[in-house]
Amino acid sequence: MFTKFFYVLKDSGLPVSMNEWQTLLEALEAGMAGSSLTGFYYLCRSVLVKTEAHYDRFDMAFANYFSDIETPEGLPDKIWEWLDKELPDMQISDEMRRNHQKLDLDELKRMLEERLAEQNEEHHGGNRWIGTGGTSPFGHSGYHPGGIRIGGASRNLSAVKVAGQRRFQEFRTDETLGIRQFQVALRKLRQFTTRLDGARTELDLDSTINKTCDNAGRLELIWERPKENGIKVLLLMDAGGSMVSYSRLCNQLFTAVNRSNHFKDLKIFYFHNCIYDYLYHDPWCSLNNYTETDYVLNTYSADYRVIIVGDASMAPYELMRKGGIIEWGLYNDRPGIDWFKRIRQHFEYSVWLNPIPKNYWMWMEGAFTINKISEVFPMEELTIDGLQSAIDKLKSRQAIATSS
Repeated sequence: MFTKFFYVLKDSGLPVSMNEWQTLLEALEAGMAGSSLTGFYYLCRSVLVKTEAHYDRFDMAFANYFSDIETPEGLPDKIWEWLDKELPDMQISDEMRRNHQKLDLDELKRMLEERLAEQNEEHHGGNRWIGTGGTSPFGHSGYHPGGIRIGGASRNLSAVKVAGQRRFQEFRTDETLGIRQFQVALRKLRQFTTRLDGARTELDLDSTINKTCDNAGRLELIWERPKENGIKVLLLMDAGGSMVSYSRLCNQLFTAVNRSNHFKDLKIFYFHNCIYDYLYHDPWCSLNNYTETDYVLNTYSADYRVIIVGDASMAPYELMRKGGIIEWGLYNDRPGIDWFKRIRQHFEYSVWLNPIPKNYWMWMEGAFTINKISEVFPMEELTIDGLQSAIDKLKSRQAIATSS
């Protein structure tokens, strides 16, 4: 039953397991959907969707699979004329709500075909014909727990195409981030340690209990140094040029990183298109305000987590050739790709966040350099899912690309 719907959900990226699907079928057999598509929608969502972040994907998949339920385009013009008239002022009583008839999907479709063949005048406030108000399952501005809304605007939110409203777009995890979402994601980049200097001011509850038990109940408090995040972060951001289009998003990231006070150390540098001999201290890449890249490699320890933000899109010569730097009056003796490989070899925990959607990477202008850089650094989209995947990589050891 609804086997095709299962595959539609999977194709939409929803992680629906066979156990969850079997649970849904058992719930349907027990009548928990209430013989209405609205009930089926909420039952499916409660059983199959594990996180609010997937609500929008589920809504789109549901609306796609059941898209043939509401078919107002095929209605005769005279039906539309009746439904478009000014509505009479009528109220839906509690008795009318109680007396509705619950219908399954096939029955609804059969009944709508019958009404279209038989109806020859407009109806308002009834319980059978296509019209407005009342408790008919066909029309609008009335009440039915699982009817087909035709025209009008939803009032009771009970029509079968509830998923078509897509009220959950903001929950999606494949959308770009805001400051708050950046901050929440960055909090996951933690590695607590007590191996720091300082006074022992935090009660170690487990050790206190164990020591008290060893003392036959005589209380002995055991104190420990507070756990602090030992993660150090080096943020390298592409600025100017093609990155202007993503300046708002990068500003949000910059703000979130600066508000994150849980890192042991945080350093921020800028570059334009590609990294060469210098890393700059401001987004304008001022030639009188920089630090040599060699100094960064020789000074900052390999346990820094490096996050590089950029679109990785540039002319091939900027990445692959000596003298490829586009700044007037400068010259690079080492190709940019070599600098990237040196950074990757020194900082094993490093990732690249790209604001360009991933499905553009293989064919857009700049695809060559995007591909070359992604061979050096693990590259992720600048979305919630992408940042989460990047943070997972920053917390585990990775294979390092070798120099060519």
